[in-house]
Amino acid sequence: MAIPFVRDFTFDYGVPDRLSERVTRVVADNPGPFTYTGTGVYIVGGGESVCVIDPGPDTSPHREALDRALDGKSVSHVLVTHHHIDHSPLAAPLAARHGCKVYGYGSQPVPPQGGEIRLEAGDDLSFKPDVEIRDGERFDGPDWTLTAIHTPGHTSNHLCFALSEENCLFSGDHIMGWSTSVVSPPDGDMGDYLASLRRVLDLDFDVIRPTHGPAIHDVRPFVQAYIDHRLARERQIADAIEAGLTTIGAIVADLYRDVDTRLHPAAAHSVLSHLIHMRKTGRVTADGPDGLRREYRTAA
Repeated sequence: MAIPFVRDFTFDYGVPDRLSERVTRVVADNPGPFTYTGTGVYIVGGGESVCVIDPGPDTSPHREALDRALDGKSVSHVLVTHHHIDHSPLAAPLAARHGCKVYGYGSQPVPPQGGEIRLEAGDDLSFKPDVEIRDGERFDGPDWTLTAIHTPGHTSNHLCFALSEENCLFSGDHIMGWSTSVVSPPDGDMGDYLASLRRVLDLDFDVIRPTHGPAIHDVRPFVQAYIDHRLARERQIADAIEAGLTTIGAIVADLYRDVDTRLHPAAAHSVLSHLIHMRKTGRVTADGPDGLRREYRTAA
């Protein structure tokens, strides 16, 4: 089943867009192959006391846009889904400006490996939340209740946040309407990612609001298609190896031949993550420790 991507997106950079009674979004002007149209910062709360999710990049125009959107409001919490540079850099400055704290699962637990291909939307190595939170922790405001949901996969410290009053999930990069999410070892893990997707499916949200791009309203078919896509990709990788394509470079060139080549480094990381998962589950072998330069073969 093809993923029913949602890519129609009407907005103006830096202009607050009221999405619901409790949710306002401000989109940062940082478009790119991994950020789509840019980082969508969510302001949760219909009154004066609000929470901000994923403040985004620390640039002057974006800081000024958020200041305008938050004028007259009190920010009680700054929540961060994960440590990537399009999500977390403005968190600490914004919290300091409003006299509150930054909440996240924790700093980057697994440093990048030397020599690996780095992604454009890379790691914010300086990110460290004031308060480390875990699965199930709750945050309350006058008209909103958010619950942290640990969703490892894209990163090991990735969190989503569920808004009880609207049965809505702020999904960060775990689920995006416009594209699949990159799962990049060593910190990203495909087995964890599939389990996290199934958990979100079971929670049965009415709407998903990713950090990049528009909302997903037909949630169950979309999340199931996300899962089916990953399982189909593993079958394609297995078929490619059977056909003699034993390196990740050859597999990416074949399976992603119709995809923008700027995304091929990210695709290589996702293929590696699939292969690590397939090796753990006994379907493939490798000629050494897992990595982008290894050769993989079908397990006997």
